[in-house]
Amino acid sequence: MTRDSEDAAADAAIRTEALRKTYATPRGEVRAVDGLDLTVRRGEFFGLLGPNGAGKSTTMGMLTTRVRPTGGTARVAGFDACRSPLGVKRRIGVVTQANTMDRAVTIREGMEYRGRYFGLTARESRRRAAELLDQFRLGEVADAMDDHVSGGQSKRAMVARALIHRPEVLFLDEPTAAIDPQARNGLWELLRELNAGGQTILLTTHYLQEAQELCDRVAIIDHGTLLTCDTVAGITAAGGADTVLTLVFDGPAEPAVERARKLDGVRRAEARGAELRVYASDGEGLLGELITAGADHGLSVRNASTLPPSLETAFLNLTGREYRE
Repeated sequence: MTRDSEDAAADAAIRTEALRKTYATPRGEVRAVDGLDLTVRRGEFFGLLGPNGAGKSTTMGMLTTRVRPTGGTARVAGFDACRSPLGVKRRIGVVTQANTMDRAVTIREGMEYRGRYFGLTARESRRRAAELLDQFRLGEVADAMDDHVSGGQSKRAMVARALIHRPEVLFLDEPTAAIDPQARNGLWELLRELNAGGQTILLTTHYLQEAQELCDRVAIIDHGTLLTCDTVAGITAAGGADTVLTLVFDGPAEPAVERARKLDGVRRAEARGAELRVYASDGEGLLGELITAGADHGLSVRNASTLPPSLETAFLNLTGREYRE
């Protein structure tokens, strides 16, 4: 190991090396995660992105000790996830996409019970719960049951509860799924405050704007392998982001594909049914040429859209598929 890699390892909140997970199925072995090398620095807000089936959930499962790796290593907060799972569990907080709030107690009581579970005294649990209820603006619903509060309040309560024992690493799995835009923006603000205070956060999300707004760096994975890992600006500047033009015709788009591929600046063109998707280094003036290409084959355009270079277009360019929720 070089001095630089030694320094990176010492500064890592999460570090995986050649991490693998395979599953035996009736159709053979499936590699859910295939040799993943990843480093998340202490105090970093890190995004883990990928299409459905890319390996995100399996990776999260291995990092949080719920899934045992087939090979490689995963260290979280300095502990090996396989050899010292209890050490990892004591030092992480996890917020799942599904609502896991206890419906039999109030929000305050649920937080206090969680504190006791992690070894806090009754007094410490009460004090810590009060701090978090105030920080997450939950004072007015602290003594309500979870099913009597809004979706946004419930999600904030889940994040607050995960922080009761001051974890070194906070794992967030789709934290803003199924909540309204106002609640999402409110949670973003709170997460920024947490990270500014030094909290390490690993986020998985299907909202690319969320990753772009919050994360210091993002990793994009697909088929269990790492495609890229950098800042959002770094990913787009490295040429991973093209302008993406999408046209929906009134018939099969396949006849227009070959013509589209010959146009200047087009990197890739794909047809799926009536939809033509074109990835281009420069989209200026290209939409009209694509409409003409369709018209030459008797196709009329029903809908058309253009996405400028962004994290979303970089994702589409790297994975070659739509970002599905």
